[in-house]
Amino acid sequence: MAPRSGYGNALCAKLLQVACLNLARGGRSTLSYRAEGLWDTVLTLLRERGPGDTRQRNLVLIQFGHNDQPGKPGRSTDLATEFGPNLARYVAEVRAEGGEVVLITPLTRRSFKDGALVNDLRPWAEATLRVGAELGVPVLDLYATSSAAVQALGPEAADTLAEAPPRFDRTHLGPKGAALFAQQVLDGLLALKPELASAQTLR
Repeated sequence: MAPRSGYGNALCAKLLQVACLNLARGGRSTLSYRAEGLWDTVLTLLRERGPGDTRQRNLVLIQFGHNDQPGKPGRSTDLATEFGPNLARYVAEVRAEGGEVVLITPLTRRSFKDGALVNDLRPWAEATLRVGAELGVPVLDLYATSSAAVQALGPEAADTLAEAPPRFDRTHLGPKGAALFAQQVLDGLLALKPELASAQTLR
C-alpha cells in the first residue's frame, strides 16, 4: 500500500465521495509499524473523527506480510507466534475506537521459477485469513487474486508492473502495477461491502 511504490494512492484516487488517507509506509511489518509510532497516528485520527455512523464510517484497511518474513532485522516476526497476534491486536484497537476493519492478505511478489510463480507469501496470507475467521473480520484475499493475475501474465509481462530501472524489482510497483492491484482491491471491497457502490462513492 506504500505511497511511492505500492497501490494505496492509486486506490485512493478511485474514491470520490469519501476521504481516503494512505498511512502505509514501505518496509514495515506488524512489529515495526507499531514500534516506530506509525500506528499511533491511525489511532489518533480515529479518536478525532469519532465512532462511525451511517453518515461517517471509519474503515481501516490493514495489510502486512512482506516485511514480517524472516531475514529482516528489526522487522521480522515469527509466523506461528507473533504475526497473527499482532494483526489481532490491530483489529482490537480499531474496534475499540469505533472503527471497522478489512484485513487484506499480502500482495504477491512477481518472481517465477520454471514458469511458475513463486508462492512464498502464501503462509502469511493464510495466517491473515485465520485471524479474520477467528475475529469475524472480513478479509480480502489479494494474494489469491494478484497471484492468479501475475501467473496469467507470465514473467515478461509481469515485469511491466514494476518500477522503472534503476528501481526495478519484483516486489514494488510502478504505475501500471499500482493501477492493476488497486482495481483488484476496489473490486474486492465492493464484494465485501456493496454499500460503497450504492453510496456512489466511486469515480
